[in-house]
Amino acid sequence: MQLAKSIVLSRSEIGLKIITTVLSLASVAVVSGQSNSPYSRYGLGDASPTSNITTRGMGSFSAGYADYVSVNFNNPASYASYFALKETKTSKLQYGRIVFDAGLNFGSRTLRQPNTTQSFTSSDAFFSYLQIGIPLRRNWGLSLGLRPLTRIGYKVNRFEKLTDPISGEPVDSALTEFNGNGGSFLPSIGTGFAIGNFSVGANMGYLFGNKELDTRRTLLGNDTVNYYASRHSDNYSFGSLFFNAGLQYVLYLDSPNRKFIRFGLSGNWKQTLKGSQDILRQTFALGSAGIVIPIDSVFAKNGVSGEVTYPASYTAGFVYTDYQVNGRGFLFGADYTQAKWSDYLFFGQKDSVQDS
Repeated sequence: MQLAKSIVLSRSEIGLKIITTVLSLASVAVVSGQSNSPYSRYGLGDASPTSNITTRGMGSFSAGYADYVSVNFNNPASYASYFALKETKTSKLQYGRIVFDAGLNFGSRTLRQPNTTQSFTSSDAFFSYLQIGIPLRRNWGLSLGLRPLTRIGYKVNRFEKLTDPISGEPVDSALTEFNGNGGSFLPSIGTGFAIGNFSVGANMGYLFGNKELDTRRTLLGNDTVNYYASRHSDNYSFGSLFFNAGLQYVLYLDSPNRKFIRFGLSGNWKQTLKGSQDILRQTFALGSAGIVIPIDSVFAKNGVSGEVTYPASYTAGFVYTDYQVNGRGFLFGADYTQAKWSDYLFFGQKDSVQDS
């Protein structure tokens, strides 16, 4: 679902709207349900949709796309295309159209136990993005936004028979709970401007997030020995400035400029995020309503410094547009995207991720 609104404002009103926009973004609450995706254990979690709703409905191409009714945050060079009119005798902005662009995602996922009829279905909803596009001058625009990049959310129970490593005979029964929560977010500000048929832009933001991994062995059945439940907990937090950039070039194919191809290239380089880790190993008992009652901390250490290596990625593509005199028309495009997730490191460790 997309919520978009265009408002025409005089230049005297734009400053007030920018302040109001920043305050609104600061108060946005990201709503998320339990997605229950075991694959979100890997990397920084399941990737959120990477384009706005408009282009998502057309195969998610973004490198060569630009318009004045939505915000293409993937390629900041597109910010130069916001609708604006300048004063007759100066280059100053007479009035322009501010775009409020928001997306909301609904999802449903079903997990099935192999070789059984058991299954579990969960649904969730979360904000996909909130973006504001503001024309500053003709062929020069600004964008403010907030969007989630990845999400972590799962809860999986595993019941297993433990065997003697030498004899292979069954020894105990164990119930283990795997829990994960967290994700990463990117509030950003960007600008793009055009000179002739060529436009360039850049975004700067603060990429931050957390990753909470919790493994609990709550039941260890034995006829002669009683065991306490054990807990292995690792809580990570990370964040640093984050940059990406893009460029676009328009090739007009007829004199009224109704048929044209817009080529685009955008991406980010490999960047390092600073982080810290809290480690906890303990035994515990379960109280009423599943409350954890600590018994003994075997090992605990907070504030362990580390780094997250975020991989480089780029997108190249084009969009062909044909506007007709009667207001109708069509467009089509294509993108090629590559991300070097083989370079990804989380606190010095590689993970089960691969290039895409």
